[in-house]
Amino acid sequence: MRVTGKPVRVSGLSLVVILCGLWVTAARTQTVQPKQAGSVPGSHQLPPWRVPDIAALPDDAKGQLVRYGRDLMTQTTALIGPDAPVEQLRFSRSGLECANCHIDAGTVRYALPLVGIANLYPKFSARIDAQQDLAERVNDCMERSVNGRPLPLDSREMQALLAYLSFLGSGSTPGQAPIGRGAPQLPLPTRAADPRRGATVYQSVCAACHQANGLGVQLQLSDRLIRKQRYLYPPLWGPDSYNDGAGMAHIVTGAWFVHANMPKGVSFQYPLLAVDDAYDVMAFVDTQARPHKADLAKDYPDEWLKPIGTLYPPWPGKFSAAQNRFGPWQPILAWRKANPPPPASIGQPAANDLEEIVHSTAPR
Repeated sequence: MRVTGKPVRVSGLSLVVILCGLWVTAARTQTVQPKQAGSVPGSHQLPPWRVPDIAALPDDAKGQLVRYGRDLMTQTTALIGPDAPVEQLRFSRSGLECANCHIDAGTVRYALPLVGIANLYPKFSARIDAQQDLAERVNDCMERSVNGRPLPLDSREMQALLAYLSFLGSGSTPGQAPIGRGAPQLPLPTRAADPRRGATVYQSVCAACHQANGLGVQLQLSDRLIRKQRYLYPPLWGPDSYNDGAGMAHIVTGAWFVHANMPKGVSFQYPLLAVDDAYDVMAFVDTQARPHKADLAKDYPDEWLKPIGTLYPPWPGKFSAAQNRFGPWQPILAWRKANPPPPASIGQPAANDLEEIVHSTAPR
């Protein structure tokens, strides 16, 4: 089943929900075979995934701040985005909620969760070639993933997000990432990721919810006020989507995420997309028109720490722009291994989920 045509606005959400829900159920029934179960090796033996119970917090100042932080994750557009009641609070310029990528406000295993993340900061960030604290990491997302401007460090909104992230770290071991962070790694394709083939995958699998034009399903004003969100299904490109400096604007990152989590309703144990389809569809999605992040050439001052598959230059070595962007990436990794990086690059870890899952594929 496919929904096509002009940008869609819906009121009375049941029809679209039913259509997409039926489509996902049917697709999973038809295509998911037992051999696909367990995209994460040994996933049936994973330790329990523990998320603190926000409902158990008292209704005091601290509890209210944590709950406001969670609301900022799920109602970003209404609270600090383009639909915020006052101009001063419109920090995000996109139509995305933070929870569009950090599923269920960052509480789902292998769906870019935020559980335990506060205990890992400050961390070295390859993107800035320096230590980065948690507030700086939050503003990284503000400026890239929701295409906005940074939150003031002393603002209630920043303090609420930090309080929520700290709450999600309750009971976690400092400096130790929980098993289930980021998204499960996939083997790199042995060929170049193919945007044209990805367009076909997109129309077959993704357009039912995100629309053929990639602009998502926008809610009518009355439903926005009720849900405190702008979209029923978010835009994957266009002016309301993430910009070209976001972590998701990276084919490898996006492929690992969508393989484990998309279409809505699948899980990392039972993915729907084939591995090559995940790379191809993100090669298509990430090469569509979207907002531009200024000064991308300043990212990764140490080019040797730049993850393979980053779509924008500069890149180390003499490989073509097309191969750096789309692959095949194995020759690039082999060249990096055979040509040791400068001493300052060796041993530096990555800083965050979207960076680390990609950076970890590069041999050092």
